[in-house]
Amino acid sequence: MVCAAIAREQGYAVVALTVDYNQRHRVELEAAKRIAARLADRHVVLPLDLRAFGGSALTADIDVPKDGVGEGIPVTYVPARNTIFLSLALGLAEASGARDLFIGVNALDYSGYPDCRPEFVAEFERLAKLATKAGVEGEPFKIHAPLQDMSKADIAREAQRLGLDAGMSHSCYDPAADGGACGHCDACVLRARGFAEAGIADLTRYT
Repeated sequence: MVCAAIAREQGYAVVALTVDYNQRHRVELEAAKRIAARLADRHVVLPLDLRAFGGSALTADIDVPKDGVGEGIPVTYVPARNTIFLSLALGLAEASGARDLFIGVNALDYSGYPDCRPEFVAEFERLAKLATKAGVEGEPFKIHAPLQDMSKADIAREAQRLGLDAGMSHSCYDPAADGGACGHCDACVLRARGFAEAGIADLTRYT
């Protein structure tokens, strides 16, 4: 949400991509639709069932950890997820005539996922130049990661500055049946901490 609003502020028209990968936290798909209705000029929802691969607490019958943000890469890591997502976004961008891709990855307050790091973003940008018709014909793609070096508190402040309703967004990996956030998974802990550190009311509905 914040990433899309920053893109709009910088003068870009937003083509939003949501991947329905049959994730456990499917309530985020509804949040994405609400956000896209406000911020995007076009919204593509693409089905891609990553449960066929499994390998993650978000795509297989593996419990989501509720013991706080620990060391190492947690089981909520979805194998190659951001590589898959950016590849899809790259295809959409090239087909749409766009040359700028925005991704909301964060490598400061995060769970240690390797595909959120600046090195990953830089290498994917190099790949995009090599792997596309546009790139080899001299129209390279730029990958923007405006939240990369922000803390969660910084992101909460940025949402407030941009006039966004943070309650529209969703972070929880293991929401209740009614969509309420669990309050204990990595995503919930990091989100709540960010709002608290920013001194901004957390409008998340916790169960």
